[in-house]
Amino acid sequence: MTLELTLLGGDVLRPGGLEHGGEIAIAGGLVSETAAGRVADLTGYLVLPGIVDLHGDGFERHLAPRRGAMKQMAEGVVAAEAELAANGITTAVMAQFYSWEGGLRGPEFAGQVFEGIKDVRGSLVTDLLPQLRFEIHMLEDHAGLAAKVADWQVPYVVFNDHLPHDRLAQGRKPPRLTGQALKAGRNPEVHWQMLKDMHARRDEVPGRLDALCRELAALDVRLGSHDDQTSEDRAVWRGRGARIAEFPETLEAAEAARAAGDPVILGSPNVVRGGSHKGNASAVELIAMGLCDALASDYHYPSPRRAALMLERSGLMDLASAWRLVSDGPAQVLGLTDRGRLETGKRADIVVLNKETQRVAATLSGGRVSYMSGDVATRFLA
Repeated sequence: MTLELTLLGGDVLRPGGLEHGGEIAIAGGLVSETAAGRVADLTGYLVLPGIVDLHGDGFERHLAPRRGAMKQMAEGVVAAEAELAANGITTAVMAQFYSWEGGLRGPEFAGQVFEGIKDVRGSLVTDLLPQLRFEIHMLEDHAGLAAKVADWQVPYVVFNDHLPHDRLAQGRKPPRLTGQALKAGRNPEVHWQMLKDMHARRDEVPGRLDALCRELAALDVRLGSHDDQTSEDRAVWRGRGARIAEFPETLEAAEAARAAGDPVILGSPNVVRGGSHKGNASAVELIAMGLCDALASDYHYPSPRRAALMLERSGLMDLASAWRLVSDGPAQVLGLTDRGRLETGKRADIVVLNKETQRVAATLSGGRVSYMSGDVATRFLA
């Protein structure tokens, strides 16, 4: 059941900027042009568009809290949705690996995750969208992948390559190989041989990827690449129809994406930390150069809110521009034109922040409450 409510007195972030002591009405799950239902006083609060998180894997700890404890996927998805809502996220892309790395990244686990999302997403308030992150050197899996994507109802596929090619070319074992093998349930020598075999067949990968991308495009699946390093990388992926550049690692790759009109996604933890934990390009510097269309949670759900507010406090952007990177920007990348802004006729996706603490006080997705805590609850319920 959706709310019919008029929110008064809060500072409302409209597309044109912040409206102090504003008014916003909700009816039928949408932002209404006229007052609706009873009034809730939100004086002292910020009323912002709900966060659209277009890449996050922070749900892993909910789905597999201990190694081997992977039996209740649906319950894990429900728990993850609660954390998403508590962080102001109203639409969440749940990014799941399909990788030779095995364990939580293996194909079997991926299938369980996607089935779990499919089972419960219709009963939850937050809009959950599955994303498959495919390791491109898994040549034996290329042929059947499109059928699996269709069955799992996955609308968004991103391509990864985590093989340590430099080490493999030198015949040297990568660091932490034994631990990685044991996590995947493999003998370390078997794991090492598997890596060498995949590396040896690397010349087969481009042609197979071309065919796979054509299959996925025929299903209207959105495609992206992950961790581009050069302008050539971006050009190759663009040629396959993978137009979204997730987390480009260099200025060169980000500039190439922008020049071609490809959306650039950066990690909000990179902003919060003040730089990449891997030594890649600084998200703040790329944002300052206008090379970012959207910020994603990556591995930490509180970070989109924190990153947007930090960008505003730093003076680099006003609040409307900074918040657009976590709301309207990602919605546009995903083709979700019905959300991301607080304007008449759009989905009533709203996050309410305490102005003093800047913590999430309430989250509404499609006009339904997904999270509410503390004093703000009395204002909604009074």
